[in-house]
Amino acid sequence: MNKAEYLKIFESVQKNLYGFLYNIDEKYIDNLVKTLGRTPKEARSLGAWDWTHGIGLYGLKKLHDFTGDDKYLDKIEQWFADRIEIGLPDRNVNTTCPLLTMAFLYEKRPKAEYKKIMDDWAEWILKDMKRTEEGGIQHEHAELANEGQLWDDTLMMTVLFLAKYGKMTGREDCLEEAKYQFLIHTKYLFDTSTGLWYHGWTFLGRNHFAGALWGRGNCWLTVFIPDFIDIMELEASTKRYAIGFLKNQADALKKYQSDCGLWHTLITDETSYLEASATAGFCYGILKGIRMGYLDDSYKECGERALNAILDNIDENGELANVSYGTNVGTTLQHYKDIPLVKMHYGQALALLAMIEGFRVRGIEI
Repeated sequence: MNKAEYLKIFESVQKNLYGFLYNIDEKYIDNLVKTLGRTPKEARSLGAWDWTHGIGLYGLKKLHDFTGDDKYLDKIEQWFADRIEIGLPDRNVNTTCPLLTMAFLYEKRPKAEYKKIMDDWAEWILKDMKRTEEGGIQHEHAELANEGQLWDDTLMMTVLFLAKYGKMTGREDCLEEAKYQFLIHTKYLFDTSTGLWYHGWTFLGRNHFAGALWGRGNCWLTVFIPDFIDIMELEASTKRYAIGFLKNQADALKKYQSDCGLWHTLITDETSYLEASATAGFCYGILKGIRMGYLDDSYKECGERALNAILDNIDENGELANVSYGTNVGTTLQHYKDIPLVKMHYGQALALLAMIEGFRVRGIEI
């Protein structure tokens, strides 16, 4: 693929991300009202501001980092203005996710309103956010309390914001809590037999539910670890510890990558469908890991094959296909196989993250 073709796809994926980000899912809002008893105002706030939007915003943030073009900051700033006008949602693990990009935006375009929101949420995370045994963040979201549960999603959705906020403000308590959450999640979710991560752990049942080595859950870790290292500026021992998990995961990903370059939604189960959003996250983390010196060049072919697979799964309208829908922890492996494939903003954002690292590895300048 030549530069012009690559750029054309890159631009079309961006346009689709904008459409997803500014769309409010009326069906989801209706479901919150009818099945969970939310008021229409509460439901609209949750439908307008959640983890899906947070990952989409992070894609725009990465676009600004790469290009230096302030139009991406304009779009992020407008999104926050619109959503703040609607009203912020209930606080939970997933609704924290957009604050990660707000923190980066605040550094470029500081506003007292942003600072107040981040201060309030950071204090809530430290003092009032629900915890499991041993002080892990309980993965509560808008629909389920998930008592006593650790999920791998939590590190991306909440902990990365806490790390960024702590670094930005010099809050050592936030930095220490972010490190602790990384440590406790590795303790209970890392699978030593494969080098991959379980989707969840329950302290109530003391098990990993279905024992699912779920693709997108693992991809959150592949994105999280190199970005966590960068944000935290980790000391040598903790950095070495984090890189070890990235390498273990990359070794497993090389082993289980399909011939077409994608990974299965259950990574070690070839009977589960091939899934593109996880593949995009793996591509980003592997290629960035190589660029930053966390992984050696032996992983480059794996990352390149993943990038080519992502490009193959972007249609003529710039939409990434074969993206699995939002996924709760399942008690059976079939649960994961039955999750429908949809087109979502987190898929678009992860594709952009992969393509940005693809620009760098292929020496394409824009």
